[in-house]
Amino acid sequence: MKKILVIGSLNMDIVLGVDEMPLTGETVIGSSLAYSPGGKGANQACAAGRLGADVVMLGCVGDDNFGADLTRNLSRAGVDVGRIRKSSTLPTGTAVIYVDSHGDNSIVVIPGANGECDEAYLRENDDAFRQCDYVLLQMEIPHSAVWYAVERASRLGKTVVLNPAPAPEDIPKEILERLDYITPNETELARLTGGPCDSLEEIEAGARKLAARGVRGVLVTVGDKGSLLVSGAQAALHQAMRVSAVDTTAA
Repeated sequence: MKKILVIGSLNMDIVLGVDEMPLTGETVIGSSLAYSPGGKGANQACAAGRLGADVVMLGCVGDDNFGADLTRNLSRAGVDVGRIRKSSTLPTGTAVIYVDSHGDNSIVVIPGANGECDEAYLRENDDAFRQCDYVLLQMEIPHSAVWYAVERASRLGKTVVLNPAPAPEDIPKEILERLDYITPNETELARLTGGPCDSLEEIEAGARKLAARGVRGVLVTVGDKGSLLVSGAQAALHQAMRVSAVDTTAA
């Protein structure tokens, strides 16, 4: 089985249920409180592990209960967590999420120990790059570490996949040219290309803009419509599996 190296964030999501979002200076009574393992990097690793893949995770947590919970959760999903760094000074990353009765949410992310998933840490784990076949990345760790990981994996001939979330204003052309796949949603694609992405035609046009900048495959997730893959002159819409959605987070 080919190996997947996931490099990225680990967060504990603290989800607060409220009837209505509190206004400035207002105190409201909440309806629920839940703790859910998250972080865009950990989400990728957990999903791949549950699907039976051989997965190694590189990332950083704090020396606290949240960090222990996150690493245990990944381990139960079949992910190798032996290389995850434990910070001695920073707490585990957290995301405080308010969800109102309409399903709308507001999110505050505290990166915490994710900031220590830096280039020096990745250099210390260079053998993990050399031993893998695929490298999966997102953007909740320092961007300098993401650019380093893309360049190192590409030079080693690995298949490099970047989920550009949270989407930056721009990704350097020399980084795009080293990507095998980039996987934005419509909002992230619009931010990266500066154009509208409201229809499938506009999404395809935006994907072609990224492809023209050097990415070999642009895979745009379009919700319940599935995903649109643009590669070279080809464009194909892959239908999503029909399900009764419970929670689309990290789907």
